Amino acid sequence: MNADHYKYATVTHALNDLKERGYTDEFDFKDNYLFCNDKGVQFNPQELKITEVYRFEGASDPEDSSVVYAIESAAGLKGLVVDAYGAYADERKSAFINSLKMAD
Repeated sequence: MNADHYKYATVTHALNDLKERGYTDEFDFKDNYLFCNDKGVQFNPQELKITEVYRFEGASDPEDSSVVYAIESAAGLKGLVVDAYGAYADERKSAFINSLKMAD
């Protein structure tokens, strides 16, 4: 899906709209894997692709700088990951996400 059609003012707005568009699974990063706790499944990078990316810059607070990733698994699960960037980023989580392929 072409993310150019979607512009979001806030992370919350992006998350709510993406959930309405089917990205309903919540992915958590732990021990170099993404987990879908609700489904009891873990994924390595080869099983996932990024379908949309939205970056938000905190105008007054650098802690508000974050990126929302819409991710789909090879098995068809669609979920979301939120990551900080800059000084507040989790280096291991960022490296994992950067290793994922982008959807065509």
